[in-house]
Amino acid sequence: MSLFGDGLDAAVQKAFTRPAPKNAGPQMRYLVKQLGGTKQVAQMLRISQRTVERYVKDQIKKPRPDLAARLEREVKKRWQPQIRAKARQRAATTGGIVVDTRARLGYTAPIGSTDQDRIRHLTVALPPIYAARLFDAQEAGATDQELKEIAAEALKEVYFQDGGRRAGSLEEVRFTDIEHLEFDL
Repeated sequence: MSLFGDGLDAAVQKAFTRPAPKNAGPQMRYLVKQLGGTKQVAQMLRISQRTVERYVKDQIKKPRPDLAARLEREVKKRWQPQIRAKARQRAATTGGIVVDTRARLGYTAPIGSTDQDRIRHLTVALPPIYAARLFDAQEAGATDQELKEIAAEALKEVYFQDGGRRAGSLEEVRFTDIEHLEFDL
């Protein structure tokens, strides 16, 4: 699981207008409708086509825990794509994104400053440009490390340098030992 990728997905899912299906039958029917057949769903979930057909007909109601997790993840990934796109667009153009984190933050700075890493709990509103960079990188398949670097750069700009009003000689922000991370639009 990806801490940053899952966090961004969870933030976008808060914009959904209707809840995603919770039970296996409706979830399976939704996926069959989205992918255009039971064969595609079976290949995606790594189960037999006959098993998919049984879930669709409600002959099986309770999936194994690993299948239930895959099923829920795939449904949420495809649920309300237009609302998901609008929420991302709004965050990337006007709204920005809020990051709430408890992590070890430090920075590289010239000699004589107190650049000691320490655990900080921050809730910071990031400007739309960083929301756009995070979402674009996520869609391009960026790794968690790349998303973390974008978030660290955003925290450097917004929190440590306060938009250029202080700490102008700050070189790099270290964002490690993440205990908690949550995004909100």
